[in-house]
Amino acid sequence: MAQTNEPLLSVKGLKQYFPVSKKFTVRAVDNISFDIYPGETYGLVGESGSGKSTTGRSIIRLYDPTEGTILFNGEDISKKLTAKQEKMLRSDMQMVFQDPMASLNPHKKILDTIAMGLDAHHPHMDQKERVERVSKMMEMVGLNPAYMNRYPNQFSGGQRQRIGLGRALIMNPKLVIADEAISALDVSIQAQIINLLEKIQDEQGISYLFIAHDLGMVKHISHKIGVMYLGHLVEFGDADEVYNHPLHPYTEALMSA
Repeated sequence: MAQTNEPLLSVKGLKQYFPVSKKFTVRAVDNISFDIYPGETYGLVGESGSGKSTTGRSIIRLYDPTEGTILFNGEDISKKLTAKQEKMLRSDMQMVFQDPMASLNPHKKILDTIAMGLDAHHPHMDQKERVERVSKMMEMVGLNPAYMNRYPNQFSGGQRQRIGLGRALIMNPKLVIADEAISALDVSIQAQIINLLEKIQDEQGISYLFIAHDLGMVKHISHKIGVMYLGHLVEFGDADEVYNHPLHPYTEALMSA
């Protein structure tokens, strides 16, 4: 793990509230803080409804944060984004979603799906170079480049998640947010995807925010772990420490589950 003194991502006092009515507001994320360093995996674990996925979506700005500061790559991305910040964010931070089929356009060939980032940021790229880069990316995530002209429904769930990973990695991002990226897959496929993520991290020094409900799986891939419960970060620390010596009753409950 390549670590510097400056975090790549620094989240301070993040709040994400959703008003339901005049009298009721859902506090999905309530005043959480953590840092992710270059080449590091931060595991965010908690049961459904704990606010972990909302945290990831707020960081990548799919939601506008209610309060708090998000510093990424030295830039404050928690307020209204400038055009320059928007471009940096869309190339240097990517997300892999839980349901690979729902996050892929069924009418797009795999070539065009993986090349989406290239098309957005390098619209004048030579077609030959575009195909070559997609081909290399498919090989990197364990897919046969000969299948680039096929459609998502012609692939298995594990292969579709590799397509989503290829789409995220094609821009050489510094941070990938993996939101329950393996929970819908068979156990043997989960292990393959985890090994692939670790291999890519070793080769490229990429950072991950790995969001999941399985503490065992999170412990396997993460350097640090944060445990979320009802919108709060109730425990955090080095992965081995949190896993082997849990202090909060909720962490112990996750372990037994």
